[in-house]
Amino acid sequence: MSGTERDVVITGIGLLTALGEGPEANWKAIVEGHSGIRPIQEYDTACLQTRLGAEIDGFDPRRFASRRQLNTMNRGDRLGLAAAALALRDAGIDTGTDLGVRTGVFLGGNKSMGRMGQLISGLRPIRRPDGTPDMKLLGETADTVMPPLFFVEGLQPGAVFHVSQTFGIRGANAFFAGTADAGATAIARAARAIRRGEADRIVAGGYDDATSWWSMTHLDRMGVLTTRNELGAAAFRPYDEDRSGAVLGEGGAVLVLEDKESALARGARVYAEVRGIGNGHDGRTPPATDPEGRGLVRGVRRALEDARLHPSDIGYIASHGSATKIGDRSEATALRTVLGEAARSVPVSCVKPQTGHLVGGAGALNVAVSALALHHGAIPATANLDSPDPACAMDLVRGAARESRPDTALALARGLEGQAVAVALGRTA
Repeated sequence: MSGTERDVVITGIGLLTALGEGPEANWKAIVEGHSGIRPIQEYDTACLQTRLGAEIDGFDPRRFASRRQLNTMNRGDRLGLAAAALALRDAGIDTGTDLGVRTGVFLGGNKSMGRMGQLISGLRPIRRPDGTPDMKLLGETADTVMPPLFFVEGLQPGAVFHVSQTFGIRGANAFFAGTADAGATAIARAARAIRRGEADRIVAGGYDDATSWWSMTHLDRMGVLTTRNELGAAAFRPYDEDRSGAVLGEGGAVLVLEDKESALARGARVYAEVRGIGNGHDGRTPPATDPEGRGLVRGVRRALEDARLHPSDIGYIASHGSATKIGDRSEATALRTVLGEAARSVPVSCVKPQTGHLVGGAGALNVAVSALALHHGAIPATANLDSPDPACAMDLVRGAARESRPDTALALARGLEGQAVAVALGRTA
């Protein structure tokens, strides 16, 4: 961050999770130990092994998008647009006029389809009495059976367009497809773009409708989700000896990143500075994780080098916490490899047992939580961590939030296909 490169700060945080709307509501719920995980209510889960999720109650996308926009947006896109609007509002940015070419949009998500309910409903007329599809009839009636904009609304970077259109953003932009790594990568690349002068301000983060039926079926039988439905909110147990997998949650975590000099000149409130970014890859066949976490080792080392931090300088780690045996152990192994003796004293925690795993938004949520921890001077606990696995030996914060005043924090994200992202943050003096 020296020489001709510019410093990057976080001035706005847009959070939308099962815990609430906005940074204050979410932070309060996290610190107080509330959970948004419960049996899924939106549809019948009888065919699924995992029937738990962290759904958002009462979300009204009409507060953030026009009727015309909603006709080409699935729920994930709507959550992404809402989180971006909340971030800009939190940053105190006037959105009454176009934000222009010096503002950008970098988003990440796990979108693969448009609105499936509309498609399924439209295809019912071509179903024969025996349940098979009548393809001849489909060919004759497709113009009335198929939703006209189905393929448009199914485009992966749809939310990038909708955020750009809504706020008149015409600058640098990109979309990153993936799981937890996607939103964190969007933030990391946005920070790099501002450093290099490609933009003065970027709306960046991730989102996902991970509790939808379509999304749940993707991961339900891969062995990464818990089947301990009887435990309810206690089923998601990262680093605990009794862990059995994750629980998905829907939501969005979007930040406003700005050139520090410009942000301070306009009197912006600064949550934290983005000081370093790093990436790595396990290079193993998914969903297997490298037992040594070699991708995460590379990502964390690079982030620390970029931020010019020593392992002992880290004040808090917002961990990935997949709650699978190999996932948690390889994460702990990677952190011990990079941090050495400092691994015994750096506080580590994961908020996923409260928000659910936001998939495409999970890494961005960790960056937001890290910024809030620096801003508020507290470190959240990992819920449901009753019996820590000795193989995950670290300073795991559990039970209750820990009062602290860390100067630096590290946000982690790991993708289903071996991707690893680390973002180093620091308090602004």
